[in-house]
Amino acid sequence: MSISVFLVLIAVAVRLADRGPVFFAQKRVGQDGRLFSCLKFRTMVVDAEERLEEELRTNPEARSEWAVHRKLREDPRIIPFVGKILRKHSLDELPQFINVLLGDMSIVGPRPVTPEELPLYGDKLKYYLAVRPGITGAWQVSGRSELSFDQRVNLDAGYVQNWSFLRDLFIITATVRVVLSGSDAY
Repeated sequence: MSISVFLVLIAVAVRLADRGPVFFAQKRVGQDGRLFSCLKFRTMVVDAEERLEEELRTNPEARSEWAVHRKLREDPRIIPFVGKILRKHSLDELPQFINVLLGDMSIVGPRPVTPEELPLYGDKLKYYLAVRPGITGAWQVSGRSELSFDQRVNLDAGYVQNWSFLRDLFIITATVRVVLSGSDAY
């Protein structure tokens, strides 16, 4: 099966599962603070932000988990089945290769940050702004969703500080293993 057929199958699955748009584009901050539209296959329901606000308002355990990880293991925003599979195997991120071709992202680098998140990065923000964000990176192969937000930020900053071509090759190879296994993702 060609990659284009695979991408079309993903698009059809998203459309059938939720009837909303197939793609999700969100403003992210790239190198030197430049804004760009980060592309993904949509894995969240159309009213995702409202659902998150409601969950955090009514569920103290979720609020606590969000405070540490900025992720939820049982996220009410995720499209059932299709969204979970796409996220578990990072297939939702395949459209980001378009961002790479446009020069907004690289294959390996720190996570692309939303403008609203910028204050959360503190003195590590300079590392995020120094390079293009990546489709994959150090934290994605070092524990993924099991890591706290602070651990992910430290891994990304360390990646930028200690960049090497060999490290990028290691991360790419490890990404293939992690994506195929679907380990530590939610």
